[in-house]
Amino acid sequence: MSDAVKVGFVPLASAARGILVVFCDEALKVGPATAKALGGANELMKRAASAASFKGKSGVALDILAPEGLKAERLIVIGTGKPSGLKTNDFLKFGGMAASKLKAGSATMTIMAELPDGAMSCEQAVAIASGLRLRAYKFDRYKTRKKDGEEGALRAEVSLAVGDAAAAKKAFASAGAVVDGVIIARDLVNEPPNVLFPEEFARRASLLRKLGVRIEVLDVKAMQKLGMGALLGVGQGSARPSRTVIMRWDGGRKGEAPVAFVGKGVCFDTGGISIKPAGSMEDMKGDMGGAACVVGLMHALAARKAKVNVVGAIGLVENMPDGNAQRPGDIVTSMSGQTIEIINTDAEGRLVLADVLWYVAKKTKPKFMVDLATLTGAIVVALGTDHAGMFSNNDELAERLHAAGIESGEKVWRLPLGPEYDKLIDSQFADMKNTGGRHGGSITAAQFLQRFVDGTPWAHLDIAGTAMGAPKTDINQSWGSGYGVRLLDRLVADHYERK
Repeated sequence: MSDAVKVGFVPLASAARGILVVFCDEALKVGPATAKALGGANELMKRAASAASFKGKSGVALDILAPEGLKAERLIVIGTGKPSGLKTNDFLKFGGMAASKLKAGSATMTIMAELPDGAMSCEQAVAIASGLRLRAYKFDRYKTRKKDGEEGALRAEVSLAVGDAAAAKKAFASAGAVVDGVIIARDLVNEPPNVLFPEEFARRASLLRKLGVRIEVLDVKAMQKLGMGALLGVGQGSARPSRTVIMRWDGGRKGEAPVAFVGKGVCFDTGGISIKPAGSMEDMKGDMGGAACVVGLMHALAARKAKVNVVGAIGLVENMPDGNAQRPGDIVTSMSGQTIEIINTDAEGRLVLADVLWYVAKKTKPKFMVDLATLTGAIVVALGTDHAGMFSNNDELAERLHAAGIESGEKVWRLPLGPEYDKLIDSQFADMKNTGGRHGGSITAAQFLQRFVDGTPWAHLDIAGTAMGAPKTDINQSWGSGYGVRLLDRLVADHYERK
């Protein structure tokens, strides 16, 4: 995997190269190794801080060009605020801030991974390294020329000066696998739909075989045999045939029930016969953000050799409006045998998930299932772009997901389920209809999905506001965010992986 930033670890006493990045608290105090590296530039830093009203607050940086008394070409001082209140996510952001100071072209940077009271912990240093790589990601493979003022390619070598270089390198091998998973998910979401259609998506997911992931690809004929009429109905209007991909990582005990993750993979969504307005329809190339996350997560778990059995399943379709397309008023039969009246062909993601959830529940009998889907615009109205919507039939799983969201920074917010909402999707012609109307749209979508989990502990994450087009952050400048990979890796690591 190509990377704009190559990260290495060196001892704290190593000589600085290129841009020098240091950390200080609100009193402008730096650690002992940092003070030694700065030498006479300590006073320069304080004078510059005074001139710029820099107070060392967390997330604020002071940039000094050609610092007198240092061989470094630039000195960047990043404020930490009160070090006692720092959390791992803060160090991710610090890494992102450092990466933001790198300009196009070749560059070298040395980061003193030290707080005023001494060397950062291995976890903190690794978080900085992860933040660097996440921030430096850029998707520009289809640009053949740059406009005036547009930055070109970045190729940087960054050395983190740490207390224990060997330990940090070992820890980053695992954390780096998670970063790679996020980058894979971002690439998938950012790809144009004429490049990434169901068959190509399935091919890319199949590359995980190189890491020891077992892959099964179900074509249309196989899905017809299984009775997956809900998923196939969505894709029947497209010239691109649908696919379902089942990925298995067997890192746990033999015979132990797996944990399962299911992703919506609508590679392009026109809305079908219930066609969407033209404005921003191009964004519907990202309607496979849930499937992208699952592929990125499976990469992360396999690459770091997670000690857990995992199933990842993605339903891949295009929702197109040709003469063979599904119509409002059609009734389809799902793999579960339940019938569904199609009210709106733009409520298609839940139809895809219905069959894949049932398949996973019945065929793999997991400990739990988490599905991810860019499912409803209503969730963006309700929660904006800072939290994904979470719905669950299991309090323990919901609580663990919430905690993993806080730890990873990929936050979730639980919304209700209940019989009052469920009755809104009852149909007079079939077992259910695929939309319950405008009110509570995200909730009735989740109620629909719950009918296909067969009692398995389950959570649904509506990531329409977080997987694509979300505001840029210190660790993400990409349209496709890769949301969910770090969240679910944290969930697995904290609660389900054999220690």
